[in-house]
Amino acid sequence: MLTPSTMLPLGTPAPEFRLPGTAGRTVSLGDFAAAPALVVMFICNHCPYVQHIRGALAQFGRECQRRGVAVVAISANDVAQYPQDGPAEMRAEARRAGYTFPYLYDESQAVAQAYRAACTPDFFLFDAARRLVYRGQFDDSRPGNDLPVTGADLRAAVAATLAGQPAAGEQRPSIGCNIKWK
Repeated sequence: MLTPSTMLPLGTPAPEFRLPGTAGRTVSLGDFAAAPALVVMFICNHCPYVQHIRGALAQFGRECQRRGVAVVAISANDVAQYPQDGPAEMRAEARRAGYTFPYLYDESQAVAQAYRAACTPDFFLFDAARRLVYRGQFDDSRPGNDLPVTGADLRAAVAATLAGQPAAGEQRPSIGCNIKWK
């Protein structure tokens, strides 16, 4: 089902998380304390909207990491209903896609609920104080609309945040598959 972001209010503090990752270690919000910005994204393996941007998402993650920006992806889908989104498949997908950022599994879905994540992909950018400065889409590209995948919206928000400027006034919701709740 096509679902938009809930657009969590700007200024919201980053909700805590401590989740197992595909690299075999548990990752928490505190692990990124020194980063000047943090991108938290909710993705999954099977969503065609995530598959559409996955190459650009991997590149975006590498670029952010080179700039000191922390990036973390979280999958919160119900794996009883969608086993292709489970931890073993997440490890394989991270390798295939070239994700260099932590890809975490939110089995209880509590973290997704705390972030008010609604869809995959769903993006949240926090500044150095871990206050929400951007939430919404990667860019205007969607499967079938023939627009290039650039990550323009999220890239601009990251650049503004690193420059100490506010992210764009108009923030458009991400659109994708709904998170598969239990």
